[in-house]
Amino acid sequence: MAERQLVYIGNYTRAEDAAIYHGEIDNSTGAITLLGKTPCEDNPSYLSLHPTGKYLYAVSETNTHDGGGAVSSFAVDADSGALTPMNLQPTGGSPCHNTVDASGQFVLSANYGGGSVAMHPIASDGSLGEMADFKQHEGSSVTERQSEPHAHSINIDPSNRFAFCADLGLDQVVIYQLDLDAGKLVDHGAGTVTAGAGPRHFAVHPSRQSAYVINEMGNTVTVYDWDEKAGTLTQKQEITTIPDGYTETTHTADLHVSADGKTLYGSNRGHDSIASYRIDGDGKLTVLGHQDVPATPRNFALDASGSWLYSGGQNTNTIPVFRVGADGELSATGDVCETPSPVCLKFLAQ
Repeated sequence: MAERQLVYIGNYTRAEDAAIYHGEIDNSTGAITLLGKTPCEDNPSYLSLHPTGKYLYAVSETNTHDGGGAVSSFAVDADSGALTPMNLQPTGGSPCHNTVDASGQFVLSANYGGGSVAMHPIASDGSLGEMADFKQHEGSSVTERQSEPHAHSINIDPSNRFAFCADLGLDQVVIYQLDLDAGKLVDHGAGTVTAGAGPRHFAVHPSRQSAYVINEMGNTVTVYDWDEKAGTLTQKQEITTIPDGYTETTHTADLHVSADGKTLYGSNRGHDSIASYRIDGDGKLTVLGHQDVPATPRNFALDASGSWLYSGGQNTNTIPVFRVGADGELSATGDVCETPSPVCLKFLAQ
């Protein structure tokens, strides 16, 4: 276990209140102690960390930069955890998610508004250069909300060769091959979901043989065979995220696979729960149960040790802590961190 874990919290704060919060984890209890905050652009909703841990990148869901939002860079103080703003770059749309490639050369951002993906180079000092590539999605699917593309997340596979964009509007996980030498995203096909499901967040299993996407409107998880050599996703299962008989309005949000590859977790907004699944040997899922969480769990996260799960209560301004049991089961510790509209948590182990 890391001697120290810092946590960075993205949120929906605006104007003079716009800030990224940071804190420290008590490794023995999982409790978060807030240490400070850094003023920034409005709505610093989603965060990503550089592989070195020296820099952090935040997307801002605004329309004030060439009619869209931006991605900002920050230097991380290794001792205090404090952030120092460096610069920002427009993303060409309204971004809601970002990631850094494993080599630390590029930040990729998904624009929900506009339905596109932006790729920015990272300079040697961690700051961002002008956009290297931009991919505009085209098309639609079967519901009114899917009349146009909505790129909802962007993730990179463990080989650092492929990027996956879950596009809610297209009902596709769009696959790009990463050309890091040229700074380009090369079209490489797509994985599909049931029409109207609305894919949102994506993860590759540690085995690198299976992958998962959680579907916002269908309240399901789609399971794929992932062929890393060919770069293809093949559907093999679809499973609900809500209990049998639940009929109220609810929409999924986030999903994560435990580091040991044994458990998958997905969040429900409306049902306000974390759904847990056992991951079988072939990558398929079996429901374990549902843990109640505060409204609205837009994002949740597992710490670096895998001992603690944190659920961001966007509408309750709270982050409760859950202990992760030997079989992946969750139990509330009673510790709750209060912070404005938490919608993203990222951990830095030192």
